[in-house]
Amino acid sequence: MDSGDLKRLKNLVEKRLDIETAYQISRGLRWQEATASWHSVEGMGETIGMTIQQRRMNQELPMQAISVPNIDGKQAPGLIKIAVIGDVHDQWEAVDGLALQQLGIDLALFVGDFGNESVEIVRAIAALDIPKAVIFGNHDAWYSASHWGKQKCPYDRSKEDRVQQQFDLLGDLHVGYGKRDFPDLNLTVVGARPFSWGGSEWKNPEFYQAHYGIHNFAESTAQIVAAADQAAYNTIIFLGHCGPSGLGDRPDDPCGKDWQPIGGDHGDPDFAAAIDQVRQQGKTIPLVAFGHMHHHLRHTKQSLRTPLLVSPEATVYLNAAAVPRIIQTDQTRQCNFSLVYLLNGTVLQSSLIWVDQNFTVTTEQILYSQPALAIEG
Repeated sequence: MDSGDLKRLKNLVEKRLDIETAYQISRGLRWQEATASWHSVEGMGETIGMTIQQRRMNQELPMQAISVPNIDGKQAPGLIKIAVIGDVHDQWEAVDGLALQQLGIDLALFVGDFGNESVEIVRAIAALDIPKAVIFGNHDAWYSASHWGKQKCPYDRSKEDRVQQQFDLLGDLHVGYGKRDFPDLNLTVVGARPFSWGGSEWKNPEFYQAHYGIHNFAESTAQIVAAADQAAYNTIIFLGHCGPSGLGDRPDDPCGKDWQPIGGDHGDPDFAAAIDQVRQQGKTIPLVAFGHMHHHLRHTKQSLRTPLLVSPEATVYLNAAAVPRIIQTDQTRQCNFSLVYLLNGTVLQSSLIWVDQNFTVTTEQILYSQPALAIEG
């Protein structure tokens, strides 16, 4: 592709004109050249580039249905279909709940960051008629956990407590420092430390002391393990906002630090220690789901974050923070979910899907699949 086409693509995107033509040009580019060209436009934001990205994916990876793991050509009995919903950041509408139902989800896991103490979003999540578990993220106590957050609070904290309102709405659906048993699925979801910012520094000590009586990482680990000890089932799914430490220190690793100074493991050490202790007790841990560290990297537009790793113990660590989770244009609306298929305590497959306003799966990116697994389209 010559420099003239690159310039033409940049001009089309810069003027917000003719996404279809821009897409046709970008098809002839290597992917990194294309992303560099549209992200180089100052002030363009993510939407135009992601629209072209989705258009390319739609054309190059057409999907009529989600690929479903099967054995000998038949869907395995007992197969559990889990949707992990990454950081919402105020992007949740009633149609998203309908999409989960249309997808036939057995369990929905929400990793938090519904918005900056967005009570109405949490109210909508709580009302979903689907088995679910939820953990709160750092944005869900944005104006309450830190001194600087309290200074920026847009409401009178002496008259209302929006963190408590969110707790009240979810009740035991919130599994932070707790657990929720799912008898129909023969598994328990255990929550890590809620409201996490990630990293090796113990942040917001007054908030954690006031709400949980916890003062440090060691006490936090003990609280998570205590919740797992109460699990009714041997199969445990861990749900966190930030993921555990130990998944790599490169900026594009699942919890890698992608801001200056670049690099470093920004995962939660208490979460990692709790997983290790619970595993040593003989529990089966097929999945650790989390978000917080967005797939789009801060320091570069040339690549995305690695969303999934598998440990030697066959635990799948899934970062579901594909943000923004909704892409809207004049012609279409698409939202994403991360899917996980679980059978007998083992993850068979995980993927990131985009669903349009008609509940059609437009694209599916397979993130992990068991070797030699048959896939049914």
